[in-house]
Amino acid sequence: MEIRQLRYFVGVVEAGSFTKAAALLHIAQSALSLHVRQLEESFGTQLLIRDRTGVSATASGAKLFERARAILKEIQLTEAELTNSVAAPSGEVTIGIPSGAARVLSGPLLEAVRSELPRISLKMIEGMTGPLEEWMAAGRFNLAVLYRTAESVGRMTVLAREEFCLVVPPGEPPFEESIPLADLYAFPLAVPMRNNNVRRSVADVVAQHGCMLDVRFEVDSLSTIINMVMEGKAYSILTPSAIQKEASQGQVRTVKIIDPVITRSVVLAVNPNDERSPAVSAVRKLIPKVANTLIESKRWSAAAPDRA
Repeated sequence: MEIRQLRYFVGVVEAGSFTKAAALLHIAQSALSLHVRQLEESFGTQLLIRDRTGVSATASGAKLFERARAILKEIQLTEAELTNSVAAPSGEVTIGIPSGAARVLSGPLLEAVRSELPRISLKMIEGMTGPLEEWMAAGRFNLAVLYRTAESVGRMTVLAREEFCLVVPPGEPPFEESIPLADLYAFPLAVPMRNNNVRRSVADVVAQHGCMLDVRFEVDSLSTIINMVMEGKAYSILTPSAIQKEASQGQVRTVKIIDPVITRSVVLAVNPNDERSPAVSAVRKLIPKVANTLIESKRWSAAAPDRA
């Protein structure tokens, strides 16, 4: 058994097709088939099932696939540790980031990586928090910016603490600077879907205080929610960072929610399998610095963790 055979086998399973895998791995399909067949002969068992729709792993193949991925990951980390210097890490780092946080964090972070870590290629995937949580759990990201309540931060690095507010269409009530949580029932809301961490954070506090919300629209798109508020079709409950641009231009207003204030922590999570990667470690250390600079310069309407 050779390392390249494991790499080819993993490539076939992930692609679900010898044809696709051959193109991705830049190897002739006949040679790819030969390497997989040699693996099957060396183990004395069938690893793949071939049919008209592609290939799938047998029970033995599925076991080998998981072990092979772990072996290849360990080899990749070892190579990185031996060839990357801590002073000049290189490689690709993938980070998931929620749409709200991305509006203030993504641009400055990309610029900071380009300036301070020029040998690192940063891939940023933006989305709503529900899918991001699932993808992070599945190991698709090296790093992820996530939302947590103060009690559920665990070992993750806290980047900022934010307070939720009522997002109001221009020219519409309430005109006060703050509003009690119990009074939110009077406003028709457009909010994220139920599997969204933002939605859960608000819903938990509302339920604890026996309050009601008038949820008219469930939308898994931050831009759509903001547009609905700007057009006067609904109100919403978001953090100031999510609508900072629109609020500064007078397209929406924010009213602070009180009695109680609803807060959340913006945290940085790392894939446990990537903690030894020099490139991941470098980006992991840079992100809190970028977040703190944004908060201190008032470009992020949030509190730094040490003074939240």
